[in-house]
Formats: sequence, structure tokens, C-alpha cells
Amino acid sequence: MHRISIVPCSDYDPKTVRPALEAVLAPLGGLDWVTPGMTVAIKANLVSMMKPERAATTHPALLCALVEMLCERGAKPIVGDSPGGLYNAAFLNRVYSATGMKAVEAAGAKLNQNYATKDARFENALVAKSFTYTAYLDEADAIIDFCKLKTHGMMGMSAAAKNMFGVVPGTFKPEYHFRFPDHLDFAKMLVDLNSYFADKTKLCLVDAVVGMEGNGPTQGTPRKIGALLAAKSAHALDLTCAHVIGIDPETVPTLQVAMQSGMIPSSVNDLEIIGDLSAFCIADYENIPVHKSMKFEGRGKFAAMFVRTSLQSRPKPDRKKCIGCKECAKICPAKVITMKNGIPVIDRKKCITCFCCQEFCPVGAMKVHRPLVAKIINRKKEKP
Repeated sequence: MHRISIVPCSDYDPKTVRPALEAVLAPLGGLDWVTPGMTVAIKANLVSMMKPERAATTHPALLCALVEMLCERGAKPIVGDSPGGLYNAAFLNRVYSATGMKAVEAAGAKLNQNYATKDARFENALVAKSFTYTAYLDEADAIIDFCKLKTHGMMGMSAAAKNMFGVVPGTFKPEYHFRFPDHLDFAKMLVDLNSYFADKTKLCLVDAVVGMEGNGPTQGTPRKIGALLAAKSAHALDLTCAHVIGIDPETVPTLQVAMQSGMIPSSVNDLEIIGDLSAFCIADYENIPVHKSMKFEGRGKFAAMFVRTSLQSRPKPDRKKCIGCKECAKICPAKVITMKNGIPVIDRKKCITCFCCQEFCPVGAMKVHRPLVAKIINRKKEKP
């Protein structure tokens, strides 16, 4: 049975963070697996050049405390990620500065400065038989996945499994969105990345002290949850996170795939939870509904067209907030966004609904829009 540990952590004060980290790790054996001289890569969520208080990235106070604990055991920690954008020193060092990551150097870690990439073959993959990843992970004897709990336009929720998309170099990410435009196929690719690095990933941690709700994963609203979570399984941890923020796990594609593949049970009740899970559950967390399946296999073209036009959420610009910066058009993997009179126009027939435009809009002007029919259907389902 998968064991999940959850403890309270009320704020990011170092005096609060260190004891909370020690407490959440204790039921999993702490850091007893760490040996002197071991290189440990901490895969943080550094999605964009955002300050820690925006709640889009793993908080530096938590990373500093973890780094100190690793150094005390003689390990050599490396903190890294590859957000959307160029995978080079100029871009990543700006991300490190904006997200407060320079603090981890003072705590004893190195920030990744190896920008080489490697090609992998994974014959047992569900869909990603080959992929490119950040080579610094080869330097590590072990990986710690330290994510941020957030809503996500395409995947519904961003936590431990989604965080591993950061092993794909930023400039390659649009290609992967285009290779796997269907949400379930994209989720299978994410599950493949987690499976490929599973043996090396010794621990998964979730920064849920302050999460993000609403228009996540970058332009949502910070929401205090007051918790740290830990597990050895990214998918079991995500199943627990879904319960905390009140999102149906069957609407989170990565959880769908993990459940269908037998990696995790279908209910959080079948996990071994160490800690008072109910104390952290938020009934009114503002989530982004994701349709369970973007394809109606075997039901014909009409059914598929109905899903696409009437039920599927899609990105939509807020004309009042848009500043005409063209970032959405630049980031779009399918190249289906054009600017007209300073406002982005999306070719709906060619849009792959990857929500990259929504994720990387610098002012949050691109929103996840739910069609009226979908709202009505879901409202009826929610009625007792």
C-alpha cells in the first residue's frame, strides 16, 4: 500500500519550515537513504520568472531547508528545472533570480548550470518511446521531485507527476504538445517521464503551504492550504493532492492514466495516509474542470465534433486585460494564434487545446473558458 505523509506548515518562516520537513519525512524513513558524497538533484517547479509570493513556483525557504538537511548528511544537492523558454544560462539565471533560487546556494546547493541535453529510448513507454531530457539529471545519484500544488489549464492539476515535464528542455516542450495534442496522450507522456526516472526518484514532496487556484498554473490566485506532503510515488501523492483541493481524480488525466495502468488505486481511501488529511481539505477550492476524455472512441465523427465544440474547455482571451504583447502567438506549438487589432485570435479548428497560451500569458489575460453546454451538464450532475 502506498504511504502518504501530510503535516501542517503554516508559513515559510525557516523556524516553521525545517521542523515541518523533518516531520513529513519521518514516516517515510526520513533521509536515511542519503549517503555521504551522493549527488542529489532536486527537481523544483520553476515554471517562470515569478516571485515566490505568486505561488507559481516551489518556495525557496522549503528548498533551503531541504538542502541543509541533505548537506548535513554529506550529500551534494543540485537544484534545477527547465521551464518553457530557452534552455541556456542567460534565461535560466534570470529564472533563478526571480524565483529566489539564489538562496539555495547560500544553503549549500548548486544551481544547475549544465545545459546539455540527452536523448532517451524507453521501450516500455505508453507513448513516449523516445524523448529528450536535461542531461544534468545524469550527474545525480538520486532525484527529489519537489513540486507546487496548483491548478492547471490542460491537466486540471499540477503537482508531482506534472512537475517532471520539467525534465524536457524548454525549447522542446512545444514539440511534445504537438506530438501529444490529446489530453490523455499528453498525460501518458507525463506518466512515461515519471516511469523512466522512477528508480532514481527516491522522494516526492509537495509545497502546499500556499497553493494556486483559479487560472493556474501561472496566473491563478494564491490560496493558503497550510500543508506539506511527501511520498515515494508521484501518482499516489497526486491522488492525495486531488482530494485536498476537491477535484475529481478521474478528471485529472495523469491520474486517469495511472489508475488505468494499475499504478495507484482509484480512491484515496485505499492509500495509507499518515496525518490528518481532512484538516487540509478545501471544499471551495477554485479548480479548472477538465473533460474526462477528449475523444469519444467508436462513437463517430459527430460525437467527436460535439465534444470539441460543445463540451471541451478552451483558451479564450480577456480583451480588457490583454496588452497585445504577442507572447501567446509566439509560444503556441500549433502556430494557430494571430493578432488582429492587438488582440489574439485563435483558429479553433486547428487549436490543440494545450493551454500554453494560457500558461505563459504574462498578465493572465488568456483564460480557460468552459462552453455553456458543459457548464449546464456539470451543474446537473452536481445536483443531488
